[in-house]
Amino acid sequence: MSDGPIRVGVAGAAGKMGTAISAAVEGADDLELTARIDPALGVALEDVLGDLDVVVDVTRPDVAAGNVVACVRAGVHVVVGTSGWDHGVLDDLEGDGKVLVAPNFAIGAVLMMRFAAEASKHLAKAEIVELHHDQKLDRPSGTAAQTARLMEGEVPIHSVRLPGLVAHQEVIFGDLGQTLTIRHDSISRDSFMPGVLLAVRRVGGLERSPVVGLEHVLFDGA
Repeated sequence: MSDGPIRVGVAGAAGKMGTAISAAVEGADDLELTARIDPALGVALEDVLGDLDVVVDVTRPDVAAGNVVACVRAGVHVVVGTSGWDHGVLDDLEGDGKVLVAPNFAIGAVLMMRFAAEASKHLAKAEIVELHHDQKLDRPSGTAAQTARLMEGEVPIHSVRLPGLVAHQEVIFGDLGQTLTIRHDSISRDSFMPGVLLAVRRVGGLERSPVVGLEHVLFDGA
């Protein structure tokens, strides 16, 4: 990375999440918002890659894979918040850029996934209910899919898309004479910003790449 502040580009900057991330980056003393990348803003990724250290991708599933490939090949690190894209493009991808895919940037959601993984070792069955705003394109959410991957056994996922929601998930466990529910709610997109900034600061120091999950920069030994 360059000396001085980390130069950050936000891909998908015209969207709600991109707007919030851009503001968070601008407010951080050790980061510099170098580019707001979005067709709606007339800025293409390839036009600004040479000026960046890290790209945060919060675009669309049909755009994210190409952006990640371009960043890695250009030696630019990339933090991916977009879900629903094919991670297979990362297989055998050559380049100096490191990749951190974050199914959820909220630290509480990362803890929820970790607690659910532990509970699945001890209780008979579980199901996941994930609820998001009605503009979310993919289902199940990346958070729900990652939670299920971390848990033991087959875990059905139920998706809800309604106006008025932001991002919510509960994991319901059942066993003899008891239930356990682990739930996380993002009331606003502000909940994601500490995790986004942490990922931007730490992605360049990853010992291996690509990795999936904010836990790789949040917990030691994740």
